[in-house]
Amino acid sequence: MKKVVVLGLGKVGGLAALLLKEVGFDVIGFDQTVKASAFPFETFSADLSSPDNLATRLKGSDAVLSCLPYHLNTMVATTAHAAGMHYFDLTEDVATTKSIMELAKTSKGVMAPQCGLAPGFVGIVGADLISQFDECRSCRMRVGALPQNPTGLMGYSFNWSPEGVVNEYLNDCEVLEDGEIKWVSPMEWKEKLYIDGVELEAFTTSGGLGTMCETYLGKVPNIDYKTMRYPGHMDQMNFFFHELLMRERRQQAGEILINAKPPVDDDIVYVHVSAEGLIEGKLQRKEFVRGYKPLELAGTLRTAIAWTTSSSVVAVIKMVFDGTLPGSGFLKQEDIPLSTFLKTETGKNYTLK
Repeated sequence: MKKVVVLGLGKVGGLAALLLKEVGFDVIGFDQTVKASAFPFETFSADLSSPDNLATRLKGSDAVLSCLPYHLNTMVATTAHAAGMHYFDLTEDVATTKSIMELAKTSKGVMAPQCGLAPGFVGIVGADLISQFDECRSCRMRVGALPQNPTGLMGYSFNWSPEGVVNEYLNDCEVLEDGEIKWVSPMEWKEKLYIDGVELEAFTTSGGLGTMCETYLGKVPNIDYKTMRYPGHMDQMNFFFHELLMRERRQQAGEILINAKPPVDDDIVYVHVSAEGLIEGKLQRKEFVRGYKPLELAGTLRTAIAWTTSSSVVAVIKMVFDGTLPGSGFLKQEDIPLSTFLKTETGKNYTLK
């Protein structure tokens, strides 16, 4: 049994910790405030913003999973690096990932950020589709975490961290276009698509590609990631952030949005990944399209965004400890085999209907 520390015990972190225990890990959980009776493993309330305090909390453990706000992850990764531990997180923040890539050059353990849904699972799927082509000309990845029953012009509920959503909507987006890495503005390149007859719009947001542009530069000329929402959402958010200048007040913007559109239990996660190219000289298109709804795990019905995110990171952690994935250095999501991922205890959740 290996000891894993989980930092942040919200809906995603708490479920990830429970799933880690179910698959055989010794788990310790930390949060700012936590009831000891809430989980079947040791939990502690702690200030996780202090490097010295964090180092003490991590001592004697084999790995740490950070489910904290993205701006704390570089500190957590640096502390784990100094202790020679494995490090995992769910971040979509590009700058955070680049700092962790630098740490990984001298790490004793694996450094694996971006292990959630997007970036994370969507990159694993995208890489699998690309591998099926003799020559791939494009890969398009789209993910949307949405209420099943939307209301209002925004058609949205903040089941994910508002801080993370604001970050995705305002930071520039990396893409591969015509064989070159480019940076484009968020909330642009709007397109229409349908999943199971439901009309959705997709537009650029930051961080969803993870490290794929670097990996496929010179191999796949066009790769991009977009967020999916119900029609009209992008225009509303552009008005909010740019015409009302809320882009200059990110924290306040997050507070306003989650107050207006709080989380719901009946959510759905749409995944739409497609690739085009040549197979034996013939132009073909491959697709992976799913709509994931709440699922009962660890004795409770879990929201789609919670279980898809936590199932992904737990699968990756299990594969590292089983030796299926490298045990040191930087781990790219696109280097994780989809078929092996789906055979893990929690990766199997993605095959359920």
